[in-house]
Amino acid sequence: MTAKTLMIQGSSSSAGKSLLVTALCRIYARQGLRVAPFKAQNMSNNAAVCLDGSEIGRAQYVQALAAGIEPHVEINPVLIKPEADARAQVIVMGRPLNTFSARDYYQQKGILWESVSSALDSLRQRYDLVVIEGAGSPAEINLRAGDIVNMAVARYVNSPVLLVGDIDRGGIFAQLLGTLWLLEPEERALVRGLVINKFRGDLGLFGDGVQIIEEKGGTPVLGVIPYLKDLYIPEEDAVALDHPEAQRASLGMQTDIAVIHLPLISNFDDFDPFNADPGVNLRYIDSLPKLGKPNAIILPGTKSTVADLEWLRATGLARAIIDYAQTGGALVGICGGYQMLGELISDPQHIESEKDDTPGLGLLPIQTHFAGKKATYQAHAQINFLHGWLAKLNGLSLEGYEIHMGLTQGNNPWLEILTRNGEAAHAPDGAISPDGRIWGCYLHGLFDNQPLRHAWLHSLGWDGAPVGESLAVDLFPQAMDRLADAVEEALDMRQLETIVWEN
Repeated sequence: MTAKTLMIQGSSSSAGKSLLVTALCRIYARQGLRVAPFKAQNMSNNAAVCLDGSEIGRAQYVQALAAGIEPHVEINPVLIKPEADARAQVIVMGRPLNTFSARDYYQQKGILWESVSSALDSLRQRYDLVVIEGAGSPAEINLRAGDIVNMAVARYVNSPVLLVGDIDRGGIFAQLLGTLWLLEPEERALVRGLVINKFRGDLGLFGDGVQIIEEKGGTPVLGVIPYLKDLYIPEEDAVALDHPEAQRASLGMQTDIAVIHLPLISNFDDFDPFNADPGVNLRYIDSLPKLGKPNAIILPGTKSTVADLEWLRATGLARAIIDYAQTGGALVGICGGYQMLGELISDPQHIESEKDDTPGLGLLPIQTHFAGKKATYQAHAQINFLHGWLAKLNGLSLEGYEIHMGLTQGNNPWLEILTRNGEAAHAPDGAISPDGRIWGCYLHGLFDNQPLRHAWLHSLGWDGAPVGESLAVDLFPQAMDRLADAVEEALDMRQLETIVWEN
């Protein structure tokens, strides 16, 4: 049997496509169906690693978990990771293809479409339903000729489409109706329903709005989804960090953590677990005046360590971070941020920049050397350190993943990577200062390991739950079910069933 398909497209980026696909995957999986997500092309530096080491978008990884399947590369065959305003690394079927300028990328359509179509064909042979996510808006008509992710995919499988608009940003009538009117007739015929997302307030006051949209658009509104806060589900990309609600209110917070919002920040969902800890204020800062006096500073991952390190120096944040650390401040670096903490970044092959060598911040005795091979692993690690706040955690097992270029060497590792992609590794990782205040490593997902996260918070003066005590059974499945419940209640599921199964 060839799977049915349902495609979710948006009136714009950040309209809520990813979360809606996540919810629908969860809803249909709970019905006992074999369901898989699919996004032909994702542009994001928030990535994840599958069991075989292939790299896909973080959102599709999460959607697969919502569907109850093991994430694999066919659900996101093309991943674009921006390295600059007009240049990006292109990942095809989980492995780097090359780095292209925007102009050169569009010349690769034939190669990329072959991967997209074959991956989707394969999914349709193995599942009952494939929930497909578009990108941006299908009404970006100047990009129509190079489209491999929106209506090109819908037409390929003759998929019914739901068009989603974000009422929270305003202009919902222009969003939905304008998108419909800019589509070609055969594309517009595929749009079987409209969804209004992120509604705040009294839904009864918008009844006439729904009626107007249906009358002028000639397409039914399947539902109005409320604005959902505190879902604890990773965001698709760093655009979410620009939203005011990305900054938690500091009132009543006792432990303030400042994450440096690097221009090319990646995998910032590493720090989402702190949002579940009462009394912790996690904020993202991108300028010196916003830094303040936090209890700790985190340098996150980045798609380009050298470029973002130069940005730190240009903004004055580098000098402030060095002064902060040298006066006893707590500082953590993850992946690219870890590389920045060292003494030197060597790039003789010019993989990241035109410079052979770039001085680091000089806060850890490590040196990084870039090489051509990219490390992408699911990793199982163990803490091997007998001093400071880590002493109580010696021998603790940790789960995470690695996505990085370069090899970092030093003489004070605090982690041992035991396995990579299920195979024995026994590789040292990380470095830490003698007083334990400055440390870092390559392991993403580190703070999902609650004993380590809480032990570090306690070292900062946090007086929350004792080390090892769980604050919740598991926030992730709870969040998935809460999201699915809200969407299922908001949508006309009977009408949606007709759209999906009678297509």
